[in-house]
Formats: sequence, structure tokens, C-alpha cells
Amino acid sequence: MTTWRKRTAVLISGRGSNMQALVERAREPSFPAEIALVLSNRPEAAGLSFAKSQGVACAAVDHKIYAGREEFERSMQALLDLHRIELICLAGFMRLLTPWFIGQWRGRMLNIHPALLPAYRGLNTHERALADGVKIHGCTAHFVVPAMDEGPIVAQAAVAVLDGDTPATLAARVLEQEHLIYPAALERLAGGSLHILGNRVFCDDETEAPAALRNPAD
Repeated sequence: MTTWRKRTAVLISGRGSNMQALVERAREPSFPAEIALVLSNRPEAAGLSFAKSQGVACAAVDHKIYAGREEFERSMQALLDLHRIELICLAGFMRLLTPWFIGQWRGRMLNIHPALLPAYRGLNTHERALADGVKIHGCTAHFVVPAMDEGPIVAQAAVAVLDGDTPATLAARVLEQEHLIYPAALERLAGGSLHILGNRVFCDDETEAPAALRNPAD
């Protein structure tokens, strides 16, 4: 295995369709991240079967057997350490994480959210977007911070809301975009091209970075 690739864990709670997109993209020899572990808080999660079929190490830490969130997270952290994980991607991981755990992974943990943040934080995003009558919806890849769905934004993709949309049809089109932007966000993070300044994210391959991020020799 090529050692320069960042060892990445994907945390799931269900089928993990974004995890599947990450695993498939990481097959590319030039991709700078290796999906080294798929970890679920639900032992019955369907995504674990897919990961196993792809030869990816799998593990489950059942949150229901722990007295509190931090005890559960310390068990997860032990597994992440065991697998020498360097980056984390949350992919439908339906547990709120404590500031302690997030602090261990500051600047190294991404999430994909089915809305154009800062709009529609939390759950039921498609239903809420349709109820509000918005014409544009979408998804966001962002860094994880203690406040829910508020981390610096890495990438977004917009989807037009059609007159006949239901939550299911809108969700399906948004999910297609999630599968595109999430691997791209991980590629940039693992490749070392992302820089955070305040609540903004800049990438080395973009046209102009703020002076605070430029090489003084430039």
C-alpha cells in the first residue's frame, strides 16, 4: 500500500451511500486518501457489508451499550488509533459528537450535509426546503466543529427545485451531487491544499488566496 495516502475512516450509521462513493473514488491510484476503516455505531448498518465486500476494514461500536457519549467516543477513538487513522469523513453518522472528540480531529474531519448551509441545519432538510418554496437547494461538504452543521465550508453544489418535486425526488438529485463533491472535498483535504482562515476555506488551486495564506516568498 502506498504510504503517502492519508489513512481515512468513514463513519456511518446506515447504508452509507456517500461512504460507497468515497471508497469507489479512492480506488484511483492518484487519489491522496485511502479508505482504511469504515466504522459504525450500529452493528447492523448495511454499509458495513458493502465495505467488507470491498476489502475495507470494518468495525462497529454500539452506542447503546455505553453510559454516555464520551465513553462511546473514547472506544471509537481507540479503534481509530489502532488503525492509524489520519482523517475522518462522516457519512450519515447519526450521532452528535462531543467537543472532546471533535477537538481530537480539528481540521481533519469532514461532513456532508444535504442542504446549502447555513440554510436548513439539522434533519428533514428536503421537506423543509419544499415547505418554504425555495427554488434552489443542494448540499455542503464542511469541516466539523462543535456547533452542529456550522463548520467552514469546503464545497457546495446547487440543485434546482422542480415544481413536481417530492422530498424523495429532491433528495435523490441532491444525493447525486453529494457523491460528487464529497470525494472532491476529501481529495483536497488529503492532498494538503485546504487552508482555513476564520470560517472560510481556501484552496491552493483557486485563483487568489488571502495574504495571510500566501507564501511570503511569492
